[in-house]
Amino acid sequence: MMDKMIAFCGLSCSKCPAFIATRKDDDKGREKVAKVWSKEYKCDIKPEDINCDGCLEESDRLFSHCKVCEIRKCGQEKEVKNCAYCDDYACENLIKFFNMAPEAKIALAEIRKNL
Repeated sequence: MMDKMIAFCGLSCSKCPAFIATRKDDDKGREKVAKVWSKEYKCDIKPEDINCDGCLEESDRLFSHCKVCEIRKCGQEKEVKNCAYCDDYACENLIKFFNMAPEAKIALAEIRKNL
């Protein structure tokens, strides 16, 4: 069982199919994720693009979006565990993101409740 990793934004890396395929080194899983995400995000994602050690890792293996994610960059600069621990919670970037990913808002609210 892998540890639960919550990204800076509140998404659960441990539930992400790219993260899971990477951890299991599962090429069939990578193919499936690439196909689904290519269709979903209307772009060309290749199975070899599906390699990610998770948002909180200092690793070269990050999904392309995670490498350029403004929320991740900000969290790293502020050296917080994730956005729930930030003094500026919830900033404009995060609020915009929550509109697309309400589950992230729920996860961070849960963490903040226990701080």
